[in-house]
Amino acid sequence: MSNTERQLVLGLPKGSLQESTFMIFKKAGFNIRTSSRSYLPTIDDPALDSRLIRAQEISRYVEHGVLDAGITGHDWIVENASDVVEVCELLYAKQGFRPVRWVLAVPEQSAIQSVKDLEGKRVATEAVGLTERYLADNGVNATVEFSWGATEVKCPELVDAIVELTETGSSLRANNLRIVETVIESTTRFIVNRTAWEDPWKRAKVEQLALLLTGALAAESNVLLKMNAKAGDVEVLTGILPSLHAPTVNHLQETDWVAIETVVEEKVVREIIPQLKKAGAEGIIELPLNKVIA
Repeated sequence: MSNTERQLVLGLPKGSLQESTFMIFKKAGFNIRTSSRSYLPTIDDPALDSRLIRAQEISRYVEHGVLDAGITGHDWIVENASDVVEVCELLYAKQGFRPVRWVLAVPEQSAIQSVKDLEGKRVATEAVGLTERYLADNGVNATVEFSWGATEVKCPELVDAIVELTETGSSLRANNLRIVETVIESTTRFIVNRTAWEDPWKRAKVEQLALLLTGALAAESNVLLKMNAKAGDVEVLTGILPSLHAPTVNHLQETDWVAIETVVEEKVVREIIPQLKKAGAEGIIELPLNKVIA
């Protein structure tokens, strides 16, 4: 099979990460289409053959070679003890661009104050392997049972504590639970099968995807700022700009005026635009970005 006919079999996470994953792929330049009943999405790249699979299972399928590569959480790689290559970290989750946490939680009135207090107790969780390793690392003997869902409502009648995934902690608080400790912090990872990683064509395709996906994520928190200014004000203006790299300065037809442009973090724009205006900048434009490749 020629390189033009080859395909990388890619696992995409079904469920809570699906929408945000599709969005990041779109910003990276790949449009994904799927129907509500299909687990075979189509991508407008003939070199990609995708499967929609629960994030909990992707690392196992990648390890065993059923999938060449996949997108899943670091937590599920640990849970499955999967031997895979982690190509890059993709910092996003279902509610935003931040890590998620598996936490040990107990009822508000519980006497449990640390993992050590779980000795002889019962814990419910979807991540049994991860929880058992956490307890073993802390020298605690407790019974860990698999939870099929609605884990928060099992305390205190059915179990003494739970280990649950959270982004904001709001669901735990709504069920009168308090967080005791963080078991593991997790971000989304792009992983590849070890044999596929040794294949030059597949590795090149994976590296292309990793570059574009990380570039799309970097663009989520950055914008392009453009402005005009008098040449004499450039030093002051560039001193205000916290740029990714040195700002680009180009002379305009009027020799005493320049155009300045640079990439900055979106969160600082509201603070620096008034400063830039006061320092002499004119025609300030803020533009969104699709990708930032460092």
